[in-house]
Amino acid sequence: MVRTRRVALAGALSVLAVAGLAGCSEDPDAGTNGVGKLPPEQIQSRTQRAAASVAAVHLSGTVVAGGATYKLDMRLKSGGSTGSVTADGASFQLLRVGEQLYLKAGADFWTHEDGKDGDASDTAAADKLEGKYVKVPQGDPAYQRFSGFTDKNTLLGSLLTLHGALATDGHHEQGGVRTIRITGDDGSGGTLDVSLEGQPYPLRLVRAGGAGTLVFSDWGKDFAVQKPPKGETVDYGKQLPTS
Repeated sequence: MVRTRRVALAGALSVLAVAGLAGCSEDPDAGTNGVGKLPPEQIQSRTQRAAASVAAVHLSGTVVAGGATYKLDMRLKSGGSTGSVTADGASFQLLRVGEQLYLKAGADFWTHEDGKDGDASDTAAADKLEGKYVKVPQGDPAYQRFSGFTDKNTLLGSLLTLHGALATDGHHEQGGVRTIRITGDDGSGGTLDVSLEGQPYPLRLVRAGGAGTLVFSDWGKDFAVQKPPKGETVDYGKQLPTS
């Protein structure tokens, strides 16, 4: 009887051992979209095409540019965009409808827009602009400065390219979605997590040189953009007021 039990136990352990080995050898790309098996150059190309082909996306995180750090929370699509930006402690909203860009901010933003305290007249003007959608003329420096944050194709086209030699860095997870990570120059050229589920959309980007981290979500989820009411809009014509 004892010998029989020992034989049965040994058999059970053998089965468990085989099952364990089988589990360790499971294909991490099983049931995925298959991009995890591709060379990193092809993964980058696939995710760029996937991002360009879809109409809308939600982007959030930080971008370091021109010595300033911008915190972004933007919904982007070809016909327009909406969201918020925080820079140097000041927050403002951006709304783009077609080629028209609107900026909405508090009085502090307009008073200190050039980084200096304004006089009484500047403060009065800023109070009038508080909470209003100010139409940004296309020839104004502010248009060039901020419109890039609202242009889906331009923004993603500049972001979704890693620098240096590309390599894969294993399987990961972002927001509950399985990903394959690719890197540029072992990470110094940036890292990009690409979805292994559904379309190979980019889900998380760490930019080269510590230039910010961005998370992408709601791919293909449409949203409405429309011109603000006339009573809430200020149009200065060809140039914004300067303090």
